[in-house]
Amino acid sequence: MSTPTSPSRRRLLAAGLLLSTGVAFADDTPVLRTAGTLKVAVYNDLAPFSNHGQGIDADLGAALAGKLGLKLALLPFDAGDELGDDLRNMVWKGHYLGYGPADVMLHVPVDRMLMNANPQVEIFAPYYVETVRLVRSAQAIPQFDGVEALAGKRIGVEKVSISGMVMLGEGGGRFREQVHIYPTAIEALEQLKAGSLDAVLATRAQIESVMKGDPAFPLQDVPFDRLPRGGWAVGMAVKKDNVALARQLQAALNDLAASGELKTLFAKYGVQAVRP
Repeated sequence: MSTPTSPSRRRLLAAGLLLSTGVAFADDTPVLRTAGTLKVAVYNDLAPFSNHGQGIDADLGAALAGKLGLKLALLPFDAGDELGDDLRNMVWKGHYLGYGPADVMLHVPVDRMLMNANPQVEIFAPYYVETVRLVRSAQAIPQFDGVEALAGKRIGVEKVSISGMVMLGEGGGRFREQVHIYPTAIEALEQLKAGSLDAVLATRAQIESVMKGDPAFPLQDVPFDRLPRGGWAVGMAVKKDNVALARQLQAALNDLAASGELKTLFAKYGVQAVRP
């Protein structure tokens, strides 16, 4: 957000599914930017979901296009200052520099407030639940009974992220001097593996994609007051009046989940597929 993690985006909490599950009808005719092609907007610098055209979201876009019998055209983009900017640029209007919009944007928080603030778009089809977790070096922190175990330890976070905000503000800033800020969570996690850090606060997907279940780096569920314990769902967004496309994408996602293809797609990057 920047990376996956602009503050506005990471503060969004999970909400209910807006568009109910359904199967596309034969007379549905989705509106596409280019005939025969599904243009899919994915974030840059959002590993393992999307990083310059590679990742889970990029593969999901290809799978969705295949289910609809369409060619895939990826539209990787840099996050704006606010999520509303991204929805405007990638879904319903286009960027003032002349690129976009796409037919569908991925990794959109399925959040009621976001829906109400952006009536030009339809947000639907949650396909993953994001959560924030702590991963630690078992050698540096052999026992973990709560945040007190982090006293005096080197903690890595991504810049401009909910993880950074939470860690820097925890306990009135008691850990502030121990927090090391990195351009991305992936870089922080690599430093943890290298022994330069003792723990990292990041999303579960980021941690799983780097650590691959290594027992030397246990994953912890830490109850921070400012974090939603259940995480938040992410889904898709299309232009509000493109109901036919939304229905077909929802049906395609249902097929991918039912067949196990969605789980396999996540597993390719070492990430557990967690749906709402």
